[in-house]
Amino acid sequence: MAPVKAYELRNKNKTELLKVLEEQKQELASLRVQKVAGGSASKLHQIGAVRKNIARTLTVINQTQREQLRLFYKKKKYIPLDLRVKKTRAMRRALTPHERKLKTVKEQKKLAHFPLRKYAVKA
Repeated sequence: MAPVKAYELRNKNKTELLKVLEEQKQELASLRVQKVAGGSASKLHQIGAVRKNIARTLTVINQTQREQLRLFYKKKKYIPLDLRVKKTRAMRRALTPHERKLKTVKEQKKLAHFPLRKYAVKA
């Protein structure tokens, strides 16, 4: 069996992808039976290719599913944890740019009453 191309799989809808996946799994099962029965070496080398085809198909299914979920949750207030940006724990807990530039009442009063002095420097 020729390797399945990922770009070809992306053009198919979910039912077609599931059908392709089922066919690949059937083929893998038959190859494993032939392996037990003492099949030829050329058939045994196909097992790896079929397994990779199954992996490719599952990857495309999962990627399209996650893409659809991202579109669904785009304007929502809360996003599921697995769809959020990973970054690092420290980066996730860091202040946002808006929070960073906020000033306390005391700081606002201090800036208002004691503005930065300007000095004329003689050249």
